[in-house]
Amino acid sequence: MKSFDIFERQIDIKSLINEAKRILDQNWMNGFTRPARKMYPHQWSWDSAFMAIGYATYRQERAEEELQRLFSGQWSNGMVPHIIFNDNDKESDYFPGSDFWQTEHLSQSPNTVSTSGICQPPIHATAIRHLLETAHDRRQAQSFAKDVFPSLKAWHSFLYRERDPNDEGLVYIRHPWSSGQDNSPNWDHILQQINLSQEQIPSYERTDNKHNDSSERPSNRSYDRYIYLVDFFRKRGYNEDKIRRDGCPFLVQDVLFNTLLCRAGRDLAQIAEWLGKDPSPFYKQAKKTAKSINKNMWDKNHNIYVDLDWRNGEKIDVYMLSGFLPLFANVPSPARSEQMFSYLNTQSFCQLKKNCLAVPSYDRQQPKYSDQKYWRGPIWINLNWLLYKGLAQYGHREYDKLIKQTIIYLVQKSGFHEFYNPKTGEGYGAEKFSWTAALFLDILNSERTVTF
Repeated sequence: MKSFDIFERQIDIKSLINEAKRILDQNWMNGFTRPARKMYPHQWSWDSAFMAIGYATYRQERAEEELQRLFSGQWSNGMVPHIIFNDNDKESDYFPGSDFWQTEHLSQSPNTVSTSGICQPPIHATAIRHLLETAHDRRQAQSFAKDVFPSLKAWHSFLYRERDPNDEGLVYIRHPWSSGQDNSPNWDHILQQINLSQEQIPSYERTDNKHNDSSERPSNRSYDRYIYLVDFFRKRGYNEDKIRRDGCPFLVQDVLFNTLLCRAGRDLAQIAEWLGKDPSPFYKQAKKTAKSINKNMWDKNHNIYVDLDWRNGEKIDVYMLSGFLPLFANVPSPARSEQMFSYLNTQSFCQLKKNCLAVPSYDRQQPKYSDQKYWRGPIWINLNWLLYKGLAQYGHREYDKLIKQTIIYLVQKSGFHEFYNPKTGEGYGAEKFSWTAALFLDILNSERTVTF
């Protein structure tokens, strides 16, 4: 690959910023932002948090409205579903839609909107703290935070109460989609162990392959298991105890999910302080989660954190970029962070001075690595944004510069795509993708913090 340096290219940053804002405007749906027009026509949980972070750079009221609408779908038990459906969109062919999830009859689900029955990584308190720190209208931001604080508290309480039955400080997810990294190699071994007869697989028709090249998407075999798990949950009324007791075949303590929970716990504590509330329960939870991540998820042989199969406590020996993201939550010690960097800064991911695009989502040296397969190697801007923020806390300025250069290079070369080829920079997946636009805006925005 040829050498590149954005500072030697004639790039019109102002035009890229305007295009990013246009994309967010085009995907805005009177209360929330679609990730992409055709492929993802509803509201996704952690997407909305990333979008709020982007909106905070220039449109505070929209960031607040985005999150208000998301929390309108919160269940009475505290869970924030991974999808709030746009039932007014009669042209969407998205699958699985609200009719497949069958959550509307549940006592714990909201009666005003339709939702899915799983959740996504809990980065929402982090987004709201970011909004408070960058707000143009500080009084309005404080009012918004005060209104949403009970929802954040209930969300974190749900996770620790329902998803950490052994009180370890680590919560589990029960579906690959809950990780945000749907088709990660992390899940291969567990999904392969789910042996299904044809009668066990609900009738369904995929629609994701209609909008994207099937070579980029999960296999039919994996999709069968995704759908089987949804059916497993709905047959048990989405009751966490029943799902666990009846032997749910997918229960994983995920590094990324727990990292974001740890960081969000600290951010929720800070929000509580600013609002004059007791921050200590949230600090205590975050400290316990950080300790458990360090104790249970560290792979000393590869200098990275790995997921755990909750059912048997075994480590999942797959080396994803997400394994470096405990840096974002300030989990590793400075000494351990240097060990992590010694692995990150190699040809397995992206090595400084080696003319590579930073950073692939999976170790390039692994046999299942792919430049274009969904979550099996391509560059994702949200993970790079998290890594960028994490590395900054440990002083790796040169690598952060490379990540920022890469993000600008990718959107200039290929537009605001869902993900990118780490070798060529070609864009894949959905076009005009909202969180790519939003996080591009944030990473260019000079940080401005305030004290309450």
